[in-house]
Formats: sequence, structure tokens, C-alpha cells
Amino acid sequence: MFVPQEHQSSTVDPPPPPPFDPTQPSIPISYPIKTLEDLGSRAYFKSFHYPFNICSVPLENSVLDNRPRVLVCHDMQGGYVDDKWIQGGSNPDAYAIWHWYLIDVFVYFSHNLVTLPPPCWTNTAHRHGVKVLGTFITEWDEGKAICNKLLSTKESAHMYAELLSELAVALGFDGWLLNMEVKLELGQIPNLKEFISHLTQTMHSSLPGSLVIWYDSVTIDGNLRWQNQLNDKNKPFFDICDGIFVNYSWKEDYPRSSAAVAGDRKFDVYMGIDVFGRNTFGGGQWMTNVALDVLKKDDVSAAIFAPGWVYETKQPPDFQTAQNHWWSLVEKSWGAVKFYPKTLPFYSNFDQGHGYHISVEGGQVSDAPWNNISSQGFQPFLKFTGNPSPDTIEVFVDFKEASYRGGGNITFKGTLEENTDFTTIIFQGELLMDAVPLHITHSVKSEGDSLLGLSLHFSSAANERTSVLLASWGTNQFSRKFSKIIEPCQVNKPRTAPGWAVLESSIEMNGYTLTEIHAVCYRPKHEHSQPRLEHRTDGSEDTLTYSPKEYHAVLGHITINTSKENTYFPPSSSWLVEGHYIKWSSGSQGSKTVSVKIDWKLKDGTDSQFPKYNIYVEKLPKQAVRNHGVGLGGVQEYLGVANVEAFYVSELPIPATTSSLKFIIQVCGVDGVCQNLDDSPYFQLDVKATTVGGRKMFQLFSYVERNNLINPWAHSTNGQQLLGCKSHGKLGIRHFEWFDSLMCERSKAVTRGLLQSTSRMEIRELLRLPSRETKIWVFMILSMVFVILLCTLSNGKWGKETLVFP
Repeated sequence: MFVPQEHQSSTVDPPPPPPFDPTQPSIPISYPIKTLEDLGSRAYFKSFHYPFNICSVPLENSVLDNRPRVLVCHDMQGGYVDDKWIQGGSNPDAYAIWHWYLIDVFVYFSHNLVTLPPPCWTNTAHRHGVKVLGTFITEWDEGKAICNKLLSTKESAHMYAELLSELAVALGFDGWLLNMEVKLELGQIPNLKEFISHLTQTMHSSLPGSLVIWYDSVTIDGNLRWQNQLNDKNKPFFDICDGIFVNYSWKEDYPRSSAAVAGDRKFDVYMGIDVFGRNTFGGGQWMTNVALDVLKKDDVSAAIFAPGWVYETKQPPDFQTAQNHWWSLVEKSWGAVKFYPKTLPFYSNFDQGHGYHISVEGGQVSDAPWNNISSQGFQPFLKFTGNPSPDTIEVFVDFKEASYRGGGNITFKGTLEENTDFTTIIFQGELLMDAVPLHITHSVKSEGDSLLGLSLHFSSAANERTSVLLASWGTNQFSRKFSKIIEPCQVNKPRTAPGWAVLESSIEMNGYTLTEIHAVCYRPKHEHSQPRLEHRTDGSEDTLTYSPKEYHAVLGHITINTSKENTYFPPSSSWLVEGHYIKWSSGSQGSKTVSVKIDWKLKDGTDSQFPKYNIYVEKLPKQAVRNHGVGLGGVQEYLGVANVEAFYVSELPIPATTSSLKFIIQVCGVDGVCQNLDDSPYFQLDVKATTVGGRKMFQLFSYVERNNLINPWAHSTNGQQLLGCKSHGKLGIRHFEWFDSLMCERSKAVTRGLLQSTSRMEIRELLRLPSRETKIWVFMILSMVFVILLCTLSNGKWGKETLVFP
């Protein structure tokens, strides 16, 4: 993965970076809105970064379950840390949450006026069925001044409410947490209620199922006094929005009394728990479950604030272990609230959104450390076991072991005797089956006779239980454990890396519900194996057993669908790919760097339904380029992943020997399958520079397909586009047939301007050039004249409009 190099430290302090200008092209980031003026001007929508910040994963079910819920408020190191890099960062140990099956609502929080959730959080939360809220907060003296303007009139309150609603809808998140932590004048309260009510109503009309939640801070009489419960001081705000986040300094009987005040809306009361333990009931930290137990008993919802405590305080032994341990306390107290698979297709590569490599079809395409929460797949329901004993199987998501797709997998490692098995749950689902068969594909990599299968557990409407084992061979030991055993077919895919087995199975269970998916680790009994007598120390009888042996297997991915067919990918010619904001910089020894924003869309105007795109570049050397768009091939360097139809390449190094850059957009389907690179759309950029009179001229060509010329000659900009042209002839000089009259006129005007500009160059400028460059310019001029003559002959429409050089 290409990551821009940071400046090396030196004895001389580098100059401070220029102020952040969101209108200028740069590596896409997420950032908050800090002033009411910026909110009111809608400046955010003019930002270069805005299109990159749009969520790409819709929330399938927008209705909250009618039960006690879990809201998690992020608040991690002030926000916008490693997660601000939309196209991914380089920290493999970046903070992330992956226990989404324990969460109903996620709030992204910072102490800025308008906190917009980075799309990585919204993408992965939506994938798991979790709502995402931004935060609007006013605090301290600055917040007081903001409220004076915000609440000055009913109209201003409505206007800013509508602006917040517009932002949420445009960026694809699901509502707002309102935190007004300032003292207000009593006369401002009516307009505050207008603000809350209008925001709630506008959000509901614009985005059904959205939420506006009030934080327990300012009271109905304008005082900043946290009530730590729902009562008559804050209920008027609760009554005009979707819920209240109660401050975390509550006492044991407050949840019960708050539920009584809320009546039939008791599940909309989210009692706060500060994981840092700051004056919170139960003490937070490793005792967070104490408060959760009380809330569960009193039948109200929970609001867990700052679970990043585990990460920020570096809880031992390491973040991965400590995180799994802490969330296991939440699960023990509250239980799972989300279940999947629930809809089809279902796909997971077990990626947690950070790691040390990236793989595609088992082949490693990048060995650079990375983080990108958007890349999280559906997260497995792995049970935390603490310190596993050496005579069992340890199950964990691994980032350093080889992956089939992405940067993670589930690894099973330990010891296992022959003719025995080990089973563990990986998913809890609610998938209702019909008459259409299920097709299950999974990838496995194992050592020796370490075998790995999957078991599917079903339940009928009459609560009948059925289990089906999917296992390749050596399954005699399971004859009494499962209702049915299916032997998968191994699929031979030419792009699959050695060592991986891709297995396919089909099953029909009409009327049943898929409730669980388990991994089954086993070692078959070998014909010549001899059992040994094992002496029991617990007083029971000695038994005959087989010698334990090291077990090691990896589950790369699982896909469940109703069709054997993979995703259909439109051919390369169906896409329009363009480059914008092209910026060149010179390096040492003739090298260069280039920055460019690449956009793509389907030519027919339909919205793409693809969840992600892998981006590669080929740096073709001069001898490898035979003609524009026709290369002899090169190394495909992985640059990163895009979740929207745009990617920004920043300061890509280009060796002096490079003649052409080919940026490849590899389309990936919801089933995890990616398009063949040779069939993928691409954008090609020729890298040739000539100095004329001290000014550099670049050839900038972009290609959607080999026969479409998009950009003509230009200076260091994109130039003007020549669309609507169709090429004829063999390689080399081509003429163009204009089939659109408006485009014909436009093309003639552009061509006339180019030739006029060329003719004005003094001949002595050309004579100063080296002989090779002189030949290039002469060839250019003659080629353009030849094109015009061919066009004139081909359509006969130019008549008296002969181009004359002044």
C-alpha cells in the first residue's frame, strides 16, 4: 500500500504547515465544523473532502427494537485520530470497535461544535445494523455566544436545525446527540425547544428512522445542572425528541424512577456509564457491568461513554486481548442485541479494519501496515476465554497470518487428539429459509491433518433443531453428532494462491431459520494409529486415547448466497474514468511525483451497487509503451481501497524511466469477489515533459477504453475535454469521426486554439531545443494538421471554416 512519506526529523525545525484549506486537493480526511458561521454558510459542501465523507453502506433496518438498548458514545482522544484518514492510515494498532453485535446506537463525539462521524464508523456500523449519530455541542463561554446567536429567534433556531439535518442526510448518518452544556437565559428556552423539535421533525421527514437524542445538561429553567435522571427538569426536552442520554452520576434507584417518568417510552431513557469511572455508578472500568446489571434489571437502556478507556490507558496485556475481555463483560451482563446473517447475500472475511498486509484471493498485494475501519467485515461472535489451556484450541482473529481476502482471518491453533473435534460458534443468525437452496462458500488453509469444517444450526417454527456439517473428508467420527453431513466441492480458481482450498456446498432447508454457524476443528483417525492408556488423576477410570498433535488451521472467509453465480461486473468499456486536480512535482535525477483525483461512474448513469474498489497503479517504463492504452504490462502496485467512486493519489513517486501510469480500479462485489484486473476499468496518464521557453508541457491522456481519447494536449492542467469522438484505423495516427454536431463545433474550436497557440511559438524557441525534442514538436504539429485534413475529408462539413494561422 502506498503511504505518503513523512518528513524526517532534523536539527533544523521544519517550517509550520500551511493552514488547512478544505477547498484545496489533499489526502481526504474527516473533520468537524467548528463555528456557527461555517455551519450557516454551508461551506462544508464546497470542500474537496465532502464527496469522500459520504457513507457508502445504507442501514437496512431503521427501526429500533422495542427493548432495552445499548448506546455507545465513542469519545476517544478527542476524536479524528487514525479514523480521520478516509482512504486509510498506516497504524496497524489503531483504535477500533468490533463487538457490534452488542450495540444498537453509536455516537461519534468530540468537543467541537458540529462533530461529523468519519464515514469509516458509519460504514461498518451500518453493515452490522447499528445507527450512527453525530454530536452538536455548546460549552464554555464560546458555547454561550453560539447559543445567543442560535437561539436569537425562532427562525434562526429552525434554520440551524435544517442545516444539521441536511448534513446528516447528505453524509448518510442517522441523527444527532444534542449537548447544550451552557447556562441559558429563561427567555431562550422557547427557542431551544423550537430547535430540538424542528430538528427532530426535519430529521424524521428527511430520513425515516433517524434519531435526535437530548443530553441531560441544561434544564427547562435555563440552569446548567445535570439531573442524572429523567424528571420534570428535563422531561420537556425528552418529550420533543427521540430519547435522553442521562448523565452518569446516577444513584441505584434513579433508573427505576426514570422509567416511571418515561412511561411507555422507558426504552428511550439511556442511563449514562462513564467507562473512565468519573463519579459513575459502579466505578466503570472493569466494573462497568455492575451498572449494566442494574439497568438491565430496571428495564431501561444504557449509554456507555468512552469505551476507548481500554485503548487510551493501555490496559494489559495488549489492546486486542483487553478489548475482547472488556466487551465480554458487556455481553455477560446484557447479551447480544444484533444477529447475523439476517439477509442475503452474507459475506465476511473477518477483517477488523487494521493489520499488516492486504490479500486478494489468497495472494498478498501489500505488506504495508494499515488501518481503515471501513474495511471491517461482519465480525464473528468469538467467546473470550482468558488464558486458554495448552491442551485445547485457541480461537482468535489474526492479522499477521496469511489472509484470503483483506487483512484478517480466524485462526485455530493448539493441540487436538486424533478422532476428536473442537467446536466454537462464529455467528448467531436470524436467517429465514425458503425453497431456494443456500450456497455456502468458504476458504481454508491448514497444516497436515488439521481439518476444518462448518456446522449450520437450524430451527423450525415448531422449535425443531437440525444441524448440518460441511466437511471434506474423515467425517466418520461425526455420524451421530449431526443430522446431515455434506461434503463440499473444492473449487479450482485460477487466481487463488497456493495453499488455500475454496469449498462450495449447497443445502435446502425450506421453512427453517439459520440460527448459528460454528467452526468444527477435527483430526481424523488414521488406520495405523495406536491408542495409549491415559491415567486419570481425578479418580476416574483410565481411558484409551490417541496422542495429541499440534493443530493449526485458518478460516479465510465465508459467503452465503442463493446463487452459485458470482457478481456480474460491467466490462471496462461501461465505465467513464477521469482524472482531476493533476499536480506534478520534480524530484532528483529526473524523477517526479504526481497527485491526482480519480473519479469513475457507469456511462449509462445508473448508480453503482458495488461496496468497494481496490486501486492499483502500473508504472510502465518507456520501452513498455507501444501506444496510448496499449502497454506491454507492468507490476501492479496496490495503492489502497475506495468506498466511494473516487480516490485521491497523493505524491506518487514516479521513476525517471516511467513513460505512462495506468491506474486500475478493481471493482469488488458484495460477495467479496473482485473483478479480474485485466478486465477492470482504468485511467491512463502519459508522463512526458518537454521544456519550451522555460515552461513545462505535459502530455495528459486519460483512457476509459483504448479507443476513447478524453483529454487533449494541455499545460499542467487537465485541458479541455474532447468527448464524442470515435477512432478509426490502426495503431499510430488516427482520425476522428464527429457524430455529435455540438461536439464537432466544440472540437473544431479547441483544435483551432491549440494550433494557433503552437503557431505563435517562435521558431527560434524550437531551434534551441535538442534535436530529439525538435523532432517531437515538428511531429506534433504535422500530426495535428493531418488530423484536421482527415476530418475535413471525412465529413465535408467544414466548408469555408478553414483554419488559418495568424
